[in-house]
Amino acid sequence: MRSHARRVLAILLPLALATPAMAAFPERPPRIVSGFAAGGGSDTLSRLVAEAISPLLGQRVAVENRTGVNGAIGAELVARSAPDGYTAFQCPMSTLSITPQLQGANLPLDPGAELLPVSNVALSSYALVVASGSRFQSVAQILEEARRRPGEITFASPGPGSAQHLAGELMKRLGQVNMQHIPYRGAAPAAVDIIGGRVDFMITNIGDVAGQVRDGTMRFIAQGDPTRVAGYENLPRIAETLPGFEVTGWFGLCLPRGTPADVVARWDAAVRAAMADPALPRRLTEAGFTPLYEPPEAFANRLAADRAKWREVIRAADVRAQ
Repeated sequence: MRSHARRVLAILLPLALATPAMAAFPERPPRIVSGFAAGGGSDTLSRLVAEAISPLLGQRVAVENRTGVNGAIGAELVARSAPDGYTAFQCPMSTLSITPQLQGANLPLDPGAELLPVSNVALSSYALVVASGSRFQSVAQILEEARRRPGEITFASPGPGSAQHLAGELMKRLGQVNMQHIPYRGAAPAAVDIIGGRVDFMITNIGDVAGQVRDGTMRFIAQGDPTRVAGYENLPRIAETLPGFEVTGWFGLCLPRGTPADVVARWDAAVRAAMADPALPRRLTEAGFTPLYEPPEAFANRLAADRAKWREVIRAADVRAQ
């Protein structure tokens, strides 16, 4: 406990003494806006982070849900807020790296251009999941059958342009196969049809279907990224069969462009100190995330790399906004 307190003081004390403007922030409670509904991954992470950084900022950090357009409604609210540090956005991969690049997308803003990356907090691993009674035991088997029966193997997603949809399109492109995309209004109804045998598979967030895997109605075949997720350490990687395949979700914090550098640094320092305490990483792990703190520059680099990767997939598959 003492060693952790010393680490936190080492992070926060230089910032508290740096400038009068920095020392004054925050003078009132700030908020984190989640662009998704209560109970989902974005909301859960927002509340865990808000609780952890509140004592470090000296103010209670509130969480506000503004849903719609894959997080773009919440992103717009934050981007249009005063750049004073009092309104942050829980910025997930899909909202910043995928949705703005969909052909025909008519968004009220470009989140990648109008929001400033502050800190990454966690990764979210994706895996290929099938019904427990599915004949498929490996990625290689799926690809082999897709080559034998072009267009007949099906994969589900929670909607066109979602990360799950693009993961399937990436698998098609790298495997040079033709498979049929079946969109749903969410991961839950997609899972129901996979269990019922009406769709062959889905590449989705592990947390979306972990319950069904535990109760034996679904099973994972392979993971979409190199992260070692607790409980699934021995799961094969899709990249072992399809070199170059990687799908990794991430959840961080962003502020409006134009926020003063000292205020950005104060947010980042609070997140960094909270992540240095074992309590927050443990709670993130329990919620199905892989804790990973990244400072502003590293987080911005991750965002830029993902935008480039998904831009290529979107154009190659001619994915359009619905």
